[in-house]
Amino acid sequence: MSNSDVPAAGPTSSGRTAVRLLQGYLWHPAGEGDDAAAFEDFDLENYLPHELGEAHVLWDKVNAPFAFFENGEPTASQAFYQFTVLQMYDARPSAEHLNADALSASQGLGPLLEATPSGVGWQLWEDLREL
Repeated sequence: MSNSDVPAAGPTSSGRTAVRLLQGYLWHPAGEGDDAAAFEDFDLENYLPHELGEAHVLWDKVNAPFAFFENGEPTASQAFYQFTVLQMYDARPSAEHLNADALSASQGLGPLLEATPSGVGWQLWEDLREL
């Protein structure tokens, strides 16, 4: 029996690092109206994969992250999804390596986003932060 103030050793870390390569939003008409009716059964599963090479693609339906689009149109009439492309690494790579992986993921994701139905908008940017 020990009376030591030294904490017991916790779980050891595997040393793997998750890095967000890309971040983005996708939106489409929601609510009532002809435009919204076209998206009643919209499912991102039909357009985005869960994996892009070694990267993982995650998405969630979210509240609109801003009140208006740049043209002044309110976002309240749109359904929004946030998506993240992340990759696991054994150790954090150099900025150049991460940039190259983000570019590769963007080039893989771009045509998929372009293939979404008319009326779907999206915004995508590089975001090289650890998760």
